[in-house]
Amino acid sequence: MSDTPHTDKPSATEKPSHFLQNILKRDLDEGQVTSITTRFPPEPNGYLHIGHAKSICLNFGLAEQFGGQCNLRFDDTNPEKESDEFVESIKRDVTWLGFEWAGDIRFTSDYFDTLHEWALELIRAGKAYVCDLSPDQAREYRGTLTEPGRNSPYRDRSVDENLALFEKMRAGEFAEGQCSLRAKIDMAAPNINLRDPVIYRIKKVRHHHTGDKWCIYPSYDFAHGQSDAIEGITHSICTLEFEDHRPLYEWFIANLPVPAEPKQYEFARLNVNYTVTSKRKLRQLVDEGHVDGWNDPRMPTISGMRRRGYTPAALRNFCERIGVTRSDSVVDVGMLEYCVRDDLDKNAPRAMCVLRPLKVTLTNYPEDKIETFVAPGHPNRDDFATRELPFSRTLYIDVEDFREEANKKYKRLVIGKRVRLRNAYVIEAEDCVKDADGNIIEVLARVIENTVGCDPEDGVKPKGVIHWVCGSNHIPCDVRLYDRLFIEANPGSGDTDFLQAINPESLQLLNNCMAEPSLVDAKPESAYQFEREGYFCLDEHYSEQGRAVFNRTISLRDSWAKISQQH
Repeated sequence: MSDTPHTDKPSATEKPSHFLQNILKRDLDEGQVTSITTRFPPEPNGYLHIGHAKSICLNFGLAEQFGGQCNLRFDDTNPEKESDEFVESIKRDVTWLGFEWAGDIRFTSDYFDTLHEWALELIRAGKAYVCDLSPDQAREYRGTLTEPGRNSPYRDRSVDENLALFEKMRAGEFAEGQCSLRAKIDMAAPNINLRDPVIYRIKKVRHHHTGDKWCIYPSYDFAHGQSDAIEGITHSICTLEFEDHRPLYEWFIANLPVPAEPKQYEFARLNVNYTVTSKRKLRQLVDEGHVDGWNDPRMPTISGMRRRGYTPAALRNFCERIGVTRSDSVVDVGMLEYCVRDDLDKNAPRAMCVLRPLKVTLTNYPEDKIETFVAPGHPNRDDFATRELPFSRTLYIDVEDFREEANKKYKRLVIGKRVRLRNAYVIEAEDCVKDADGNIIEVLARVIENTVGCDPEDGVKPKGVIHWVCGSNHIPCDVRLYDRLFIEANPGSGDTDFLQAINPESLQLLNNCMAEPSLVDAKPESAYQFEREGYFCLDEHYSEQGRAVFNRTISLRDSWAKISQQH
């Protein structure tokens, strides 16, 4: 536990405090709590997405700011949808974002024995009963937002009968859905969550953490608040959809012998346009093969963004920029992309990669000569290692960087014109070679001597600068050009199927690309700026021995302003 003091006022460079920071500061100042304990409590039924990143940064960040601790707990009350795969992915995501949880990993299932005992206490106190209504019947009895519910015909069973029936549930003597244990609260309550909610149901499913020990499982609403209490959580911070559940959590806390009384506070969840974060929809994308798994680089999952080359610093900066409020809003995904570009521009090493190679033969350069030029690892960072660029008679440039004829706006290679090869010579195009179909397959050019690092002595300056790779010494690779998964700002709005908004060009595959030799040491998830092309990282999933595959993290600049106007 840290003794780091909290400050009263932000410095000139700090943002004003948000409402949750003010609450924690007040509670410490007034002595309501002596230290801060928060928690991040995901359900292990899917991979975490960008919305969870905000919650992670908020819960762990507040604990850090006020010298407290944050627990990582898996609310694993739904065994048929949960797995160790999701547990491990969530642990990786939290660690990757740069946070450390307090103590050991926690599971709600660690508390199943205690929760079961507390359910018995509610029964003994006449505050819970076994109900034989089917799920459909229970929904009918529940009422609506404008009409009160009706008491279950099983609501007035005796304590002894309820204890006996609950024991039979525990022993597996009833089928799934045959009965449930419900809290006895108020079927006429304006808040539907208080209308005798189910607190235990029968699920004859093996649990990823407890195995076959249980065939009844507590509901999320029954387990969540009590798990916070068991862990001594001081501030249960969650999104606004749990605001209507807070009175139920407080009822349980008031009616059970819990060791602590956490206070719940809600904030607005993160909604990002051109994105879906519903677990149901994300699972559908995966199960129906629209994407290549939960960690597909087009997915808004943290693992997908990590595989694409996004950085923890960029995500944390994004979560800081969007702020914390109680008002729902939609954040432009362009802000996230800006944060990614801003971080990578400052921190990504530079390299050259030709995505669509076109052969260039330097007719006045010796066939057996190989030169090596030294290029900076980053144009503005002296702490980056330099890179060696081999140079030979045969080079490759991008096919888009040559034309036989062009107007003055075209600043690349044209017959009779000059360009500078990045970090090397100025060259002048003389002619080109075409195949039988008229396609250009080779450019014939000449080197302008003594132009490395300086302009030509004859005063004829090059029109532009292009990237290139050496023909005899480069890395063959493939490139996967990823873009936004959806072409509509609000996929699935109204009555439309969100799948209809999938961007058909969200992935383009480029084979037979060529990269400079320094990229032989590229590491997965570490982004590079491919000069003039964008930011890319090595894809560990697709790369094989001797054949690198790079994912485009993001383009050099936002190209979506025009695209969005077309749809």
